[in-house]
Amino acid sequence: QVQLVESGGGLVQTGGSLRLSCAASGRTFGSYGMAWFRQAPGKERGFVARITTSGGSTYYADSVKGRFAISRNNAKNTVYLQMNNLKPEDTAVYYCAARRSFTEDYIYWGRGTQVTVSS
Repeated sequence: QVQLVESGGGLVQTGGSLRLSCAASGRTFGSYGMAWFRQAPGKERGFVARITTSGGSTYYADSVKGRFAISRNNAKNTVYLQMNNLKPEDTAVYYCAARRSFTEDYIYWGRGTQVTVSS
């Protein structure tokens, strides 16, 4: 069982930056693949970025590639999402998620943190 708590959201102007954090409970954080998803008003939740257990491999949605960076610190049980050059279309609730293996779905989810980008 993993509990996830996101933080770091807020209001920022177009072109600004934010760094989201996701703190995980438990002693096995390093064995979980982690990801960020987001859900904008009136839209379905969509994939943003993922990172492998060691942090050695990352993957991004095309819409955020080159602007966002996912990372993790297994010693601190935390995964991060650095968001640069933010755009109004990045406005959404951002969720972190965990899965036990690459072949499984993400089954652990946080409650989300709101990111609002003003134009």
